[in-house]
Amino acid sequence: MNDITSLTLTQTISALKDKQFSEEELNNAYLEKIDALNPKLNIFLEVKKNTRGIPAAIKDVIITKNIKTTASSKILSNFIPQYNATVIGKLLENGVSVIGKTNHDEFAMGGSGENSAFGVTKNPWDFSKVPGGSSSGSAAAVCADLCTFALGSDTGGSIRQPSSFCGIVGLKPTYGRVSRYGLIAMASSLDQIGPMTKSVEDTALVLDWISGADGYDSNVSSEKFKVQSSKLNEGIKGLKIGVPKEYFGEGLDPKVEKVIKEALKKLEELGGEVAEISLPHSQYALAAYYIIVPSEVSSNMARYDGIRYGKGRENIGAEVKRRIMLGTYSLSSGYWDDYYAKAAKVRTLVKRDFEKAFEKVDVVVGPVSPTTAWNLGEKVNDPLKMYLSDIYTISANLAGIPGLSIPCGFSEGLPVGLQILGKQWDEETILTVGYAFEQATQWHMEKPKL
Repeated sequence: MNDITSLTLTQTISALKDKQFSEEELNNAYLEKIDALNPKLNIFLEVKKNTRGIPAAIKDVIITKNIKTTASSKILSNFIPQYNATVIGKLLENGVSVIGKTNHDEFAMGGSGENSAFGVTKNPWDFSKVPGGSSSGSAAAVCADLCTFALGSDTGGSIRQPSSFCGIVGLKPTYGRVSRYGLIAMASSLDQIGPMTKSVEDTALVLDWISGADGYDSNVSSEKFKVQSSKLNEGIKGLKIGVPKEYFGEGLDPKVEKVIKEALKKLEELGGEVAEISLPHSQYALAAYYIIVPSEVSSNMARYDGIRYGKGRENIGAEVKRRIMLGTYSLSSGYWDDYYAKAAKVRTLVKRDFEKAFEKVDVVVGPVSPTTAWNLGEKVNDPLKMYLSDIYTISANLAGIPGLSIPCGFSEGLPVGLQILGKQWDEETILTVGYAFEQATQWHMEKPKL
């Protein structure tokens, strides 16, 4: 049989059932590949050599018992947790093992993977390009077949944008679908853990595993997401697909736009009814997001005082410091009303835009990112330019709705992702749309030549 590391999660499970190979052979195959490729790509910060089970890669911002968890920061470079995040416990119950912890922007703050204290992860499609961020290592690990699937976290696009840049499937679930217990917090009202996989079916399965209440995160719905193959196979005939006119204006690379429009045409061929819609407050979402996030960052980061655990604050990187200072300013007396309170109102308006849109359409579809992966170092010294790359993804976090990124083509040899947004708690419909598109195209089969 072919290289077993190229199998999807569902294919791996059925091959293990059929005894085509053992769990030991499976893990050894992945470990050999990690040994060969990790020195070039800098994906894993920690690798577990003697794993048993289905090997998954975990973003190093998710707590793993007795496995070093650094949040890609020097301040936590010696931190070994005494407990597992809820999602890790749920994976272990389903026969999954942690093969390693993946690199990312420090404390998940960044959109390119270049803010890690432990060096930059490279994009497997082109080593001179960024893999996207903040879940850079998780996206690159799935893309390079160094794990069966990975977990990332998404505060403003940090699962979807790197998934788009690396040509894999990535899901930000509805806020409250998956417990945040054991996720090192960045912005607590926006953070969400989600799957990064080789296929839409894999994403549905991992969401089934990790969703549901745990008694620790009071925002989590007690209702578990159940994967239903019959629903995935239903097709999209008659489904109403909204395309926001605001997503196709200035700033969108014409070559990316062309790929997205071809994908929309494909959805029409599959029976979807595509119509233009408006999300009028989209233009203010970015500004609101970059007030709300630093404000929550400044309070969440206060615990790193170097007294109870971790090292001293001199070990914090530049982007994290920038956000702490911005947030402290926004929350300071005299400015709270001008900045934070206004941003919170805009957040409500963004949420209402989606509620109105979903009265007319079943899903909202558009680009994940205005461009494909850019050159390493290109935007590092221009934070505003970097922040603008989140323009299409942050609204879903502000509104708390689910968002899926699926491979839909290439521009100049680099992957482009299609974003499918759904109503709160309706991951099922966006996965059905993603699955229908995936089955009708070959983009998810494309792999970088490593």
